[in-house]
Amino acid sequence: MPQKQDYQGQCHCGAVRFSAHTDFSGLGDCNCSRCRRLGWVMQSMPEADFTLLSGAENLTTYRFNTEMIDHLFCKTCGIESFARGSDGKGNAMYMINVNCLENPPRIEKDAIKHWDGANF
Repeated sequence: MPQKQDYQGQCHCGAVRFSAHTDFSGLGDCNCSRCRRLGWVMQSMPEADFTLLSGAENLTTYRFNTEMIDHLFCKTCGIESFARGSDGKGNAMYMINVNCLENPPRIEKDAIKHWDGANF
């Protein structure tokens, strides 16, 4: 099992910055109407492994469908570098956009689990 490491991430303009402690063992993508348009590579993590470093005042929230996930966008550049919600047991979780990380490890496409959000 890979070891968790600390990574830094940000939106495009740098107004929103975060850190994530992860091992990339849960990479995924989704084919729902929203994710399909964004082309995210997602990694979920418990709330304790995510830290918003700056830019809370620059975030705006979008919710759709069941409105259970806070999709958080930078008001300046429009990039969603992460989202927050909860898992099936009610635990607070974050989902980071791996494409927004600085110096992420090389990711093999076959390591990405595909979620059929279009038919969920």
